[in-house]
Amino acid sequence: MKIKSYVCGQWVEGQDSGAELFHAVNGELIGSVTSKGIDFKAVADYGRSKGGPALRALTFHDRANRLKALAQHLMSKKDEFYRISALTGATRVDSWIDIEGGAGTLFTYSSLVRRELPNETFVVEGNSERLSAKGTFVGRHILVPKEGVAVHINAFNFPCWGMLEKIAPSLAAGVPVIVKPASATCYLTEAMVREIIASGLFPEGAIQLVCGSTGDLLDHLMEQDVVTFTGSAATGQKLRSHPNILARSIPFTMEADSLNCSILGAGVEPGSAEFDLFIKEVANEMSVKAGQKCTAIRRAIVPRQRADAVAEALKARLAKVVLGDPAVEGVRMGPLVNRDQVDDVWAKLEQLKGAAEVIYGGQRQFAVTGASAESGAFFPSTLLYCDQPLQTDIPHSVEAFGPVSTLMAYDDIEQAIAIAKMGRGSLAGSLVTADNLEARKVILGTAAYHGRLLVLNTECARESTGHGSPLPTLVHGGPGRAGGGEELGGLRAVKHYMQRTAIQGSPTTLTAITNEFHPGSEQIKTQVHPFRRYFDELQIGETLITHRRTVTEADIVNFGCLSGDHFYAHFDELAAKDSLFGKRVAHGYFVISAAAGLFVEPSPGPVLANYGMENLRFVSPVGIGDTIQARLTCKQKIRKDKRPDEQRATGVVVWDVEVTNQHNEPVALYSILTLVERKDDEAAA
Repeated sequence: MKIKSYVCGQWVEGQDSGAELFHAVNGELIGSVTSKGIDFKAVADYGRSKGGPALRALTFHDRANRLKALAQHLMSKKDEFYRISALTGATRVDSWIDIEGGAGTLFTYSSLVRRELPNETFVVEGNSERLSAKGTFVGRHILVPKEGVAVHINAFNFPCWGMLEKIAPSLAAGVPVIVKPASATCYLTEAMVREIIASGLFPEGAIQLVCGSTGDLLDHLMEQDVVTFTGSAATGQKLRSHPNILARSIPFTMEADSLNCSILGAGVEPGSAEFDLFIKEVANEMSVKAGQKCTAIRRAIVPRQRADAVAEALKARLAKVVLGDPAVEGVRMGPLVNRDQVDDVWAKLEQLKGAAEVIYGGQRQFAVTGASAESGAFFPSTLLYCDQPLQTDIPHSVEAFGPVSTLMAYDDIEQAIAIAKMGRGSLAGSLVTADNLEARKVILGTAAYHGRLLVLNTECARESTGHGSPLPTLVHGGPGRAGGGEELGGLRAVKHYMQRTAIQGSPTTLTAITNEFHPGSEQIKTQVHPFRRYFDELQIGETLITHRRTVTEADIVNFGCLSGDHFYAHFDELAAKDSLFGKRVAHGYFVISAAAGLFVEPSPGPVLANYGMENLRFVSPVGIGDTIQARLTCKQKIRKDKRPDEQRATGVVVWDVEVTNQHNEPVALYSILTLVERKDDEAAA
């Protein structure tokens, strides 16, 4: 069987016999893979010309809804993915992380995008910047999708999650993808992409798959394209220095394997809950995915006086990890991905032995349950000990990408920090301690060398996702050896595939471009109160200037009695004179309550509810006898998708509010959000 690629709208086979792929457990031939014969220039052009325009025509919410539907579709097919995943040597838990963890990332990005980005094809970022004395010249930042393709070159260890965690933000941003999985496990990626294409949820050309070599693809990339890479540091550095990548300044995000560490706090005693957490975490990171994780703990840094206790506890726990065929009951760790990987790990172990001694495993003869060590790609759990980690570079630079970890002794917490930094950049680090002062010292001392740091103790252990689990809302990446890039991190990943552009002009012009009101922009005044107008009818810049209200002492007293706020500046004449106000002043919340009374239209209408308030600032105090007035301006309209259980189609309207005094000086500035009914759902859509 040949593993196929999906390019230019069709499934294709390579034109030679290709590389053979074998079952990780029993060594049987699965198939072969090659990309020879693929026209990579045509593939890149197809994504740009076919997939790109179709994706960019959709709003962020459209794309997010499709991500959610895709996640649901893939979950409905998960049993088949689990079956194929077993061929890679994955246990049920390993496959769950890869398959359902990947679908979970799609769900997360769908929710993030719908919650935090507008129902638009672009993003307006930050506040309006006044660039001139009179305010007729202003600036703003916008984000638009790049008009190229995103090439995702993935590692073998997570053939599903590794793809989905990259395509989710790419597609959400409106950029088509070319997925290039590692050949060793590409058959699982191919199976999932078949379902993605079959779902029809994304436009043709939005998703392409290349199984086999990338050929000359990088030669044909353009300035609007993006490349992401996950894998070994050596391969990543080679790709990042590709002449065309450098010549065209093509963004290249690299997430490389690293020598991640976990530190046991200096005061953690054997037998304590934190001690047990540390042992469990290190052992889990050695056995999950058979240690084939870019975030796995390669260096376990422990107090010297605890080294023997840690070693004995780890050996006892590792002895319970049954190695063998994951299909056999009781087996907790499967094989490596293939025999080549086994040979590589043995070679790296020999290098590590130059600076550390093997204290568990590491022997060529070992037990395998339900399978054969000769035919499968098995490797035993192996633990080493380095007594003087500050005096050697080997365990800080050599990574055995399997169930291998090295214990390292430290004398004080400053040494632990120094040892952690010797990894020269890591994706993930962790500290197990109940001492928050120690946690502060270690985190601030090592943060510059890590992309993510976990502090683990009994307070968070029950709900913690653990040392090695990247999360969609947090950055995945790291400095130095880890590649210097970032993935995930919530909307940061979406914005990676977009161009940030500063735009300048008059407030009215920028309002027209961004569909968001800018201070100083032309205001639209109508005879109809804006709260009487449906979402579809409201215009950006539509403004209401209210009547005035003079604040009295009775207002202050009554509001204080109603709210229970008897702060001295409102009630104590003498103390108020010595305050920064110099007199008694009205409550700030009275001012905005009174402003609401000025601009609210009380009768039933299209405005259904107050949706919230943002960016409230009290600029100047309001005293007894001051007269306030409010200006309400339609600042932004956010169309909401109508859910099946909703009777009315709605949108959120953001109103810019300025409350001024009798001198036309602002006293309060803020935005209010209202939920407004859409008059004609079909016309608005």
